[in-house]
Amino acid sequence: MTHRYNRVDTPQTSALPIARAGYPFIYASAFGTLVFTLLEIPALSVVGLIATAFTAFFFRDPERFVPEPETAVVSPADGRIIRVQKLDENPFIDGPCLKISIFMSIFNVHVNRVPYKGTVKQTMYQPGKFFSANREAASMENEHQAIVLESKSGEILCFVQVAGLVARRIICHLQPGDRVDRGERFGMICFGSRLDVFLPSDTSPAVSAGDKVKAGQSVLASLTGEER
Repeated sequence: MTHRYNRVDTPQTSALPIARAGYPFIYASAFGTLVFTLLEIPALSVVGLIATAFTAFFFRDPERFVPEPETAVVSPADGRIIRVQKLDENPFIDGPCLKISIFMSIFNVHVNRVPYKGTVKQTMYQPGKFFSANREAASMENEHQAIVLESKSGEILCFVQVAGLVARRIICHLQPGDRVDRGERFGMICFGSRLDVFLPSDTSPAVSAGDKVKAGQSVLASLTGEER
């Protein structure tokens, strides 16, 4: 299916836009590289230079364009679809649902974006373990941050940031009462993780396991209730 796309970001002025959360890591790595260079330790200087370049690459924050129509649910993360399944019970909101899980490797863009327009009804943070994010046990047992969203027509959906084996920091800027739009940045997870999206049970998925998706740009599904 062909979509028309709308700009959601302010046009970038940098050739390599960086997420704000990445600057402390980049500066620390660059400082270490400078120290090794001044101490004339070439091997460590090279390692530091590579680490600095990779850190800048990891925290890149490219511009994205959101597809029409407004009923389209967009991916909250870059990565690979690892699970699409119907559940009898939703662990975060009452009733059955469609669950779509996205795995982010350390090579993916890690800036997370809002999948649908609406109002944040609830946020739930849960500390936990650090299983590999591609394992199903990670979904509930790992540290996670859930956001429950209500659309203008009353549809309820939930998206969850899940920490991974290496990830140790979940960043989420959303608070209850916030009004958000599709494709809007809302946070990130540092160094490998996953995003779970819970949609109404009558939703038909537009993706399958193995598909690669981009945050704010790839369509996961359409909310049929919004068309009524």
